[in-house]
Amino acid sequence: MEIERWERNEEISEAEKKVIQETWSRVYANCEDVGVSILIRFFVNFPSAKQYFSQFKHMEDPLEMERSLQLRKHARRVMGAINTVVENLNDSEKVSSVLALVGKAHALKHKVEPVYFKKLTGVMLEVIAEEYANDFTPEAHSAWTKMRTLICTHVTAAYKEVGWAQ
Repeated sequence: MEIERWERNEEISEAEKKVIQETWSRVYANCEDVGVSILIRFFVNFPSAKQYFSQFKHMEDPLEMERSLQLRKHARRVMGAINTVVENLNDSEKVSSVLALVGKAHALKHKVEPVYFKKLTGVMLEVIAEEYANDFTPEAHSAWTKMRTLICTHVTAAYKEVGWAQ
């Protein structure tokens, strides 16, 4: 099976790490609002993803989702996990550890299909590119594409490690 270009784990250079961290510092300053925007777009674009969330799986209205305390709480958790990865880009063991925990929890406890990580990280890049257009230069886009690959590669590896078979 041929691996899609974005799935190949390309090394993130020191300059790219700096671009990711600088971009992220502006994004993370509004972490809850950005996280909520990402999740709402994710659920609107991929409504099947809501099946994993009993508290808001029946919500159709984006305004209702935006007011959901459970969705806001999950948005903070998602953004916190990404923040930990971004803060530790120079510590590959820490990055692996954090993303392995995320992957294993979503595989074993939540039974989330791994393809949703590819979809969510794609939505994340769209939202960041739109809301931080001045910061999202071609160099930033390239660096963040590698970051997306890093996240998905590690999460998928955790699924394989636990024997995901759905």
